[in-house]
Amino acid sequence: MRPIYGLGAFIPIALILSLVDAAPSLVFATSALGIVPLAALMGDATEQLAARSGPGVGGLVNVTFGNAPELIIAVFALADGLQEVVKASLVGSIVGNSLLVLGAAMFAGGWKRTRQTFDRTAAQTQAGMLLLTVVALVLPSVLHLARHVSLPAVSEVRHGFEHDVEQVSAAVALVLIATYLAGLFFSLRTHRDLFNPSGGQGDSALSWSVRRSVGTLAAAGAFVAVLSDILVGSIEQASRDIGVSQFFVGAFVVAVVGNAAEHYVAVVAATKDKMNLAVNIAIGSAAQIGLFVAPVLVLLSFALGPSPMPLVFNVFEIAALLAAGLVATALVSDGESTWFEGLQLMALYAVIGIVFYAA
Repeated sequence: MRPIYGLGAFIPIALILSLVDAAPSLVFATSALGIVPLAALMGDATEQLAARSGPGVGGLVNVTFGNAPELIIAVFALADGLQEVVKASLVGSIVGNSLLVLGAAMFAGGWKRTRQTFDRTAAQTQAGMLLLTVVALVLPSVLHLARHVSLPAVSEVRHGFEHDVEQVSAAVALVLIATYLAGLFFSLRTHRDLFNPSGGQGDSALSWSVRRSVGTLAAAGAFVAVLSDILVGSIEQASRDIGVSQFFVGAFVVAVVGNAAEHYVAVVAATKDKMNLAVNIAIGSAAQIGLFVAPVLVLLSFALGPSPMPLVFNVFEIAALLAAGLVATALVSDGESTWFEGLQLMALYAVIGIVFYAA
């Protein structure tokens, strides 16, 4: 059993604390920790199901369920009108994967090695998708600024936007989804050999039946939905109690919770010198958030919540997105990594965290 499953003890604790109306900070902390093993379980079930389905259907399974925990949390936040928290968590997921996860993987894998190598072409393709993502995500904000209208403030929960900005964001979302589907076709069909790192997501043998995989996915998803509802409901009061902004909570707590399973797998893969897999998880997951999860949430916001959620970010989020995309792309471009490069990525993530905390 993976060590991360030990956090499953927080699932009943979070449910009990929620029922007895315990302190919001305790409810928030336990529900966040409870989501982590559920995210890992969903990742394992998805991997087993994808492996049995073949590359084509497997790719569709990964698209649908790969970032399900983040998507579920964000949907509940959207329904509660916490649009700026949702956008902060999206930015946090992209920045966290491309800086923290990639940096931790490079550091852990390279500490006892002179250097590690990975497929340069595959890494550059993933990094190109990431760079496309961050540029496309910030362009609606440029349109907003060009009209001499202020960007959302860090303290805001929801910001009002002009109707045409909402429509532009919807159009951008459709382009990003189409680009992501094209990327799937590229990686699963025409250039499949570049995106097939050995070893899968771990060293465990293919042992789950399809029925067990689907059942596990459904059960874990249901629990994630319940805990996400509890988590989102406690964000406002919990952030006030612990003295941090909802903006910081969304970008650095909610984002890390949803991606915890991927963080763990990428670092373990790197320590076993499987850098193709580690880079694919870190950069690929960051690109998937921007090209698939964010656009889906934008489109859902037209039917869910008090108003649509345009792709207009605050100045801190824009800076973090561009910095993460450019730095991560530069460091994977040579197909080699060292522990010091990993340390640099984590240092940049820490600097962004400090600035977000002070914002």
